[in-house]
Amino acid sequence: MLDNTFNVLFVCTGNSARSILAEGLMNSLANGRFKAWSAGSQPTGVVNPLALQTLASLHIPTDGFRSKSWGEFAGPGTPIMDFVFTVCDSAAGEVCPVWPGQPMSAHWGVPEPAAVQGSDAVRQQAFLDVAVTLKRRIELLLALPIPKLEPLAIQHEIQQIGTR
Repeated sequence: MLDNTFNVLFVCTGNSARSILAEGLMNSLANGRFKAWSAGSQPTGVVNPLALQTLASLHIPTDGFRSKSWGEFAGPGTPIMDFVFTVCDSAAGEVCPVWPGQPMSAHWGVPEPAAVQGSDAVRQQAFLDVAVTLKRRIELLLALPIPKLEPLAIQHEIQQIGTR
């Protein structure tokens, strides 16, 4: 994990909203220090349009996102992940694949914005609220002096970030 770029996978059940937001935010904020992907245990096959609209409102490119299975990242020839973060409670409780490279993992659960009912404005605000929480957590991760920390300290810090 002493390479210049850390690989991170954000996992959710459907890979249509929260994990998509996290992937976009990380890739936008990390300045090449991290490369993010997202996946789902039971992908919907469709990215929620409000997730893309939220990323666009934050001036984050929305090209190339797709809802995909976490199995795409568990086999040979896939990027070796340094970190895996679950962003929904149901994915956190599922039995995850054995990730090559034994990445550090933590649960960074956030509410499901797609479940919010109401006007367009109410639904858009739910997505923005989740994006702001994920952005804050990602910024905290980016602030860690990872190459200078022992693995146990990194594990402790990434778990604590999920509570903020």
